[in-house]
Formats: sequence, C-alpha cells, structure tokens
Amino acid sequence: MWRTRAAAACVICRSLANKSYGIKRKSPLQNLHLVSRSIHHPCYPSSKFQRPPLRISVQLFSSLNRLPLRKTKLLNVKYGYQFHRNFWLARLASRLLKIRYLILGSAVGGGYTAKKTYDQWKDMMPDLDEYKWIIPDFVWELDEHIDFEKLIKALPDTEDLAKLLPDFDKIGESFTSLKGFFSPGSPGETAFRATDQGYDNDKQYKKGLLGELILLQQQIQQHEEEARRAADQYNMGSSQQKRKVSDKEKIDQLQEELLRTQLKYQRMLERLEKENKELRKLVLQRDDKGIHQRKLKKSLIDMYSEVLDILSDYDASYNTQDHLPRVVVVGDQSAGKTSVLEMIAQARIFPRGSGEMMTRSPVKVTLSEGPHHVALFKDSSREFDLTKEEDLAALRNEIEIRMRNSVKEGCTVSTETISLSVKGPGLQRMVLVDLPGVISTVTSGMAPDTKETIFSISKAYMQNPNAIILCIQDGSVDAERSIVTDLVSQMDPQGKRTIFVLTKVDLAEKNVASPSRIQQIIEGKLFPMKALGYFAVVTGKGNSSESIESIKEYEEEFFQNSKLLKTCMLKAHQVTTKNLSLAVSDCFWKMVRESVEQQADAFKATRFNLETEWKNNYPRLRELDRNELFEKAKNEILDEVISLTQVTPKHWEEILQKTLWERVSTHVIENIYLPAAQTTNSGTFNTTVDIKLKQWTDKQLPNKAVEVAWETLQEEFSRFMTEQKGKEHDDIFDKLKQAVKEESIKRHKWNERAEDSLRVIQHNALEDRSISDKQQWDAAIHFMEETLQSRLKDTESVIEDMVGPDWKKRWLYWIGRTKEQNIRNETKNELEKLIKCNEEHAAYLANDEVTTVRKNLEARGVTVDPCLIKDTWHQIYRRYFLKTALNHCNLCRRGFYYYQRHFVDSELECNDIVLFWRIQRMLAITANTLRQQLTNTEVRRLEKNVKEVLEDFAEDNEKKVKLLTGKRVQLAEDLKKVREIQEKLEAFIEALHQEK
Repeated sequence: MWRTRAAAACVICRSLANKSYGIKRKSPLQNLHLVSRSIHHPCYPSSKFQRPPLRISVQLFSSLNRLPLRKTKLLNVKYGYQFHRNFWLARLASRLLKIRYLILGSAVGGGYTAKKTYDQWKDMMPDLDEYKWIIPDFVWELDEHIDFEKLIKALPDTEDLAKLLPDFDKIGESFTSLKGFFSPGSPGETAFRATDQGYDNDKQYKKGLLGELILLQQQIQQHEEEARRAADQYNMGSSQQKRKVSDKEKIDQLQEELLRTQLKYQRMLERLEKENKELRKLVLQRDDKGIHQRKLKKSLIDMYSEVLDILSDYDASYNTQDHLPRVVVVGDQSAGKTSVLEMIAQARIFPRGSGEMMTRSPVKVTLSEGPHHVALFKDSSREFDLTKEEDLAALRNEIEIRMRNSVKEGCTVSTETISLSVKGPGLQRMVLVDLPGVISTVTSGMAPDTKETIFSISKAYMQNPNAIILCIQDGSVDAERSIVTDLVSQMDPQGKRTIFVLTKVDLAEKNVASPSRIQQIIEGKLFPMKALGYFAVVTGKGNSSESIESIKEYEEEFFQNSKLLKTCMLKAHQVTTKNLSLAVSDCFWKMVRESVEQQADAFKATRFNLETEWKNNYPRLRELDRNELFEKAKNEILDEVISLTQVTPKHWEEILQKTLWERVSTHVIENIYLPAAQTTNSGTFNTTVDIKLKQWTDKQLPNKAVEVAWETLQEEFSRFMTEQKGKEHDDIFDKLKQAVKEESIKRHKWNERAEDSLRVIQHNALEDRSISDKQQWDAAIHFMEETLQSRLKDTESVIEDMVGPDWKKRWLYWIGRTKEQNIRNETKNELEKLIKCNEEHAAYLANDEVTTVRKNLEARGVTVDPCLIKDTWHQIYRRYFLKTALNHCNLCRRGFYYYQRHFVDSELECNDIVLFWRIQRMLAITANTLRQQLTNTEVRRLEKNVKEVLEDFAEDNEKKVKLLTGKRVQLAEDLKKVREIQEKLEAFIEALHQEK
C-alpha cells in the first residue's frame, strides 16, 4: 500500500518536472513538503536540497527515522501565470498528504519526545521509598477523611482577600514622614530616642498629635533652610547692597516665623508628654493598688541602684574597681548644680544657702517612675511626699543633718555617700551623684585640706571610665574664672562621656556684652574641653522659695523671648532642662547597656579567686560572714550566761564566804579584836566588841558584802566566758566576748534595797552569842586558829623584810643585811627584851619607853629615829599578841563546859572564841542571803543586760567590724559581697534584656 502511493506520487512528480510553462523557476519539487520529498526514490538527488528550519517542536524527529534527514535550502520561486485547472488533482493529493503526514509525524514525534523526557527525569530523581517512614501514615490517608474540594470552595475569592490586606501605599507614606521626623539632629530625635516611655495602648490616643508634630517638624526644617539661604544672600558682596534692607527684613521675618513654629512644636510636645504622664500615672496607680492581682517586680533603675549601694560599701581588696555607670554632677561652687538636679527631679529637695557650701558629701539620687511623687532614704522606711511643703522642708532638714553627721571632726566635707531615691510620674530613670562644689580658695572656718579633698572626691568619681560627667558652668560669670572645666578636660580629654550645661543663661544674656560669646560656649569653641552635647538652661530667678512649676514657666518664657533663639545662636533642642534630662537619660542607659556585662564578668572572676582562696586556707570551715559569726557568738554567750544558773548553792556560798572574810578580816583583827583584847576583864571585852560590831554593821559591812557578791558574779561570768571548750573553741570570738562582758558589767547595777535588808540580817546574826553544841565550839576555835596563823605568817614575813635574813640564810645563800636592816635588827632585839620584861605590856609604847630604847641603842653605837622604833614595835607586839592568842586557843579547846556555865568559878575566859563564832555565823548567813539574791535576781538581770548589749552591738556595724576581725572574717565578707553583687548584676542584666 505504501509503495503504491509512493509510485503514484513519483509519476505525478515526473510529469510536473518534464513540463515547461515558460516560467523561470526551478524544479517544482521544491514546492513539495519535506515529508513528500523525503519519500522519493533514490533517483532524485535529494542531497542537492537543504531542509528549511521548521517552527514546530518536532522538527528534528520523524516517524521515518530510518531515512536520513538533511537540511535543505528552499529556492526563491517566482510565480507567474499558471493553469491550475489542469493540475488540481495533483495539488489536492499533495496537500492531503502534507496535512496527514504533519499530524502523524507530530503525534508520533511528540509522544516519543515526551516519553524520553519523562524517562530522563525519572532517572535523575532519587529513590525516596526508603524515607517514607518519615511522613506519618495518616498523611497518606488525608484525602480519605478530608474533602479538599469543599475546602477550596469555602475559601474567599481573590478580591475578598485583597480587601483584607492593609494599604501599603499609605504605610509607605507614613514611614517616609517618620523617617524625616526622626532624622539625626532633629529635636524629635533627641526627645523620643532618649527613653522608652511610651506604651502600646497610648499609640492610638496620640496619633493625631503625632501627625501634627511631624508636619511642624517639616515646617521647622523648611524655615531653617529659608533662613539659612536668606542669611547667605544677606552676607554677599557689595553688588547687593541696594537690597540690604529688604533682605534683612526677610531674614527677621523668617526667623520669627521659625521661632513661632518651634515654640508651637515645643508646646505640643509638652502637651503630649503631660497627657502621657497622666496616663502612666493611672496605670501605675492601678498596679500599686493591686488591681491586676500580681506581684510587682522591682523597677530596672531600682535594681541598678541596689547594686551601686552594695558597691559603695564593698572594700575592693582584689582590685575589682567599680566601673558601673552613673551621672556625676560636678561644677564650681554656686554654679547651679543642685538647682539643675532639682529641676531633673522636679522637686526642691536639697538644702539651700546663699554663697555658703551646702553640699558637704556626695548625694546619690536614684530617679525612677512611680504613681506618687515621693522620696525616701536607703536606710529608712519613711516616705516624704514631695507635693507637700512640710514634707519637703523635713526632707531638706534630714539631708542637712545627715551631711553634718557624716563630716568628721576637724573636716569640712565627707566622702560618705548619702543614698536617696526619688520616684514620681514622668521622671527620667537614671542615677545621679551630686558632688561638693569645686572651690579655688579655702576660707575661714574650713579645714585646711578642704580644697584638696573636694578635688580628690571629684576625681575619684570621674575616673570611672563609664561615668557620665555632667559639667555645670555658671553662665553669669566670666569663663576665665571656671575651675571645673580644666578638671573635666583632664579626666575626659576626648569628651566622649561629658555633657556641658550652661546655667543662668538669663543673667548671661543681660550681662555679657557680646552674645556671640554664649554661642561660642554652646558650640564648644571657648573652653578647652570637649563634650557630647551642650545645653543652656535657666534654673529660676535666684529665689529659694520658687516652685518647680514657676521655674519651668520662667524658663519657657525666657527662651520664647530670647534673642539667642531668634538669632539662631542656640538651637531649640539645646535649651530647657527637659531636653537636658532626656539627653542625659539616653546617654546613661546607653552606657549601662554597653558596660554592665563586662562588669558582671569582672565580678565573676573575682568570686572565683575568693572561693579558691577560701578552699585553700579554710577547707573545713563554713563561709560565715561577719553577721553570721556575730549570731553564732551571740548564741554562745547566751548559753554561757544561762550556765550561771547551773552553779550549785554550795559553790556560791563557799566562794562568797571565803571572799567576804578575805575582804573584812583585816578590819576584824585590827579594829575589833585587838582593841577588845587590851581590856582587863570579860565585861569590858564584850562591851567593846558589841560597840565595834554595831558600828561596823551600820556603816561598812553590808556595802562590803554587796561588793563581794557583785565581784563574785563577775568572776564566775568571766570564767564561763573565757573558758576554752577544747576543739570547739574559736578564738575569733574572744574580743567580742570580752567587750560584751565589760559592757554588761558596766550596765549592771545591784539592787539598792539589798543593803538595807542585808544590814538587818547581819546585825541579828552578830547579836547572837549562844553556841549550841561542842561541834560549833570546835569549828569556831578552828576558824580562829586559821585566821591567827595566817596573820602570824604575814607578820613574820614583814619582820623578816625589815631586819633582813637570819644567820642561816646568810650562810647558805651568801646574802647580807643592809645598813637599815641592821638598825632595825638592833631595834627588834631591844624591843623583844622590853616585852620579856613585861608580858602584860600594852599595845603601844609610851614616850619614855621610846626614849629608853633609843638611848640604849645609841650606847651601842646605833642611831635610830623614834618613828622607826614605833613602827618596829607594832610588828613585834603584833607577833607576840598572835602567838599568845594561839596559845589561848589551845587552852580553850576544853572550855566549852565552862562556857555553858558562863565561866563561873573558872579562871579560863574564852570570850575571843565566842567573838570568832559570831563572825563565822554572820559570814555563813550573809553568804546564804547573797547566794539567794544572786540566783533569784541578779543572774537574770545580768542575762537581760547581756541580751541588750548584744542587740546594741548587732545594730552597730562599726562595733562588729572592730570586734570581729581577721583574715578569715574579711575573706568571708568579700565573698558575700561579691556574690551578692554578681547575683544582682545578673538579675539586672536579665531584666535589661527583657526590656529590650
């Protein structure tokens, strides 16, 4: 079939090729389609033709791919007149063949190409059968459970979705306006960049005002450009002198219009801030009342202030310097530092004086936002309401008192920092330190080193590389008289952290002959110092009774009418304390964010060093700081006081009786017993004894007994306090215990009524003479013998010292006598002869006896003074009397029988035994009475005094530092401080990151 059709086509082709129609053209075979030509037999030289490029996608493929396909070039055929009617059959056949083969070739070639492309792509794709487990099984079954067609029908149309999208054109216009408003150098950029006061819920409320502010800002920029161009034109050469008057009027008109626009912008900005302030106050009041039922966290600035307070008390023994930012306010005396600070705090909180130094110590003021305008000190819970004049006066008085108390004797200023916190709606959050004003001369009444002390304090604060220096310069005085500018330029030569403030600009404008001098100051061209920014402020008319509101109004009114603004010497964002506070707050928080993490790392390293040192030196001890050690010592001391109640009554009475007799024995022997023993009969002896005992009891004995009891209590208390308890004893508490003991004893006072009751008891005990049994009689004799032997021993020792060693000691120890001892020895021998001659001799020598002894000694060549004879006689007779009394005691051992019969019909008299029994019984009764008073009353009172002393010491940090000392205590204190600082810094950094 195929061959038949090909043969027919060949016949037609030949017939067409052999004909000639008088037309210049080449072979009509060129009119055939490529497919038609391709099926011709080999007799036709198909290699002479080039295949034209086809536009279909299957031009390189054919269903007869066994035949070679070659590109042929079609010849340009010029058609003329030809008879189509004779060849309509051939043309029809050729066209039919063309269409059929085109369709057939395209279908076969396209299918083949698609299959081949699909196979290629399939080979390139990876085999994902191994990863089917990643996708859950229910995903493959979603189409069984979800009707996606219904879901597609439920979706809104494209037009509806377009309506829900915002208008991006309007948003773009708004961003363009805001970009111009917040461009660098604009007033809005400084005001709104300084703080993050706004809340999201206030944005819609302020939308209208914000738009007006943007328009005003654009107008201000336009007016500034016009004024600048007009000023340039006004300053041109002599060719434009004819237009000078009109240009000057134009410049003035533009400047006035610019100033009006700026003031309008400033008023709208203040109105916006006032409304924002009221809204924030309402929000803070709601939080303060607990409406949200949540616990409020500390504000960011309060957390930062706590860190600074801890650092001010920290002794940097490990070179960890305090480089945390704060705003340091420095300036010459009376330059207006305090006034600027009060304008920023919006309250007259500092004491004031005309020309007198009022700031005598650094004052750290922490400004934060709160619902109420209040102030409070770090170490006090009292809040001062800054809206009430009486509270303001009380606050100023308290600050002045604290300043004067911090100044040591002989000084004028102090380095101790007074920490004050001020809260209120609309306050900029920052920490400022007001320093004493720099002086050039020390006046009368000041300490000689006042000037150097102020310089050292200022340098110490400004040396902090992260401190912001607020340099205050008085604009009403000559710039050449400034002292603080040189000091600031030394500490911050590049001016990277200095803000310059020119105060009293109103007085400067009146007094300065050339206003351009003020412009030079604000532009930083006059002083040899550099600064981040320059500001001009007015802090009132100089009246101390002015309110903050009146000062603000006066400041605004002054700058509205000031030529400095009208002539563009000052820019609007460089004036008023409001703009100053915004700029200072912005710099403060920028410095905080840049440096706080570095400081936290420094304290972290310090903590590691301290912990390592503790582990190496005190591996088995807990890290107890000074307060914890004090509590431990307090418990030990109270336990020791309680131990006094555990002392047995017998021990108390033995100590009291022994101590009391040691105290009164001399009086009893010398003033009672010896005089009574000189009597001749027992009646006189008893009378003398009764009189002497009554006088002694009324005047001396009760007081002596109370003294003995109090001393005994002290000794027992000291014994318990100082007694070491083996391995548990910690000598670090010794100084504290000693101080507590001394202070407690000093405060303790014995009950005054104790002496009266004790006097009655002692008097009754001494009046009793009835010895009931032999045992008491023997006890009295034993007591008398011990007393007399003790006295005799003491007397022998005194005589030996007077006359020197005897012959045995001289020979054994080669000790000789002095000249005086030889004289006394000769006197002693002479006096002993006198006693031997008269054993009943009285206790005192008569004058003639003294003369006789002296002459006898002179006869032997010994010159002696009469006073020496009497003194030697006193000791010789005393020894003789004591020996006689001891012999009498031995005789009285069997005298109890005679005593019961009142010594009737007996030559033996033992009244001295009865005397010592009365003394002994009085001592026992007194000791018992004192013991009861001690255990029932005085020990408890002493315990109460100890508790009071410990409580007082606990509140006195200086006392604890003085009493608890040593490397161990200081190391524990440093560890505690560094840990606390690091923890608070980390909490602050976390809160700071959350606020971002």
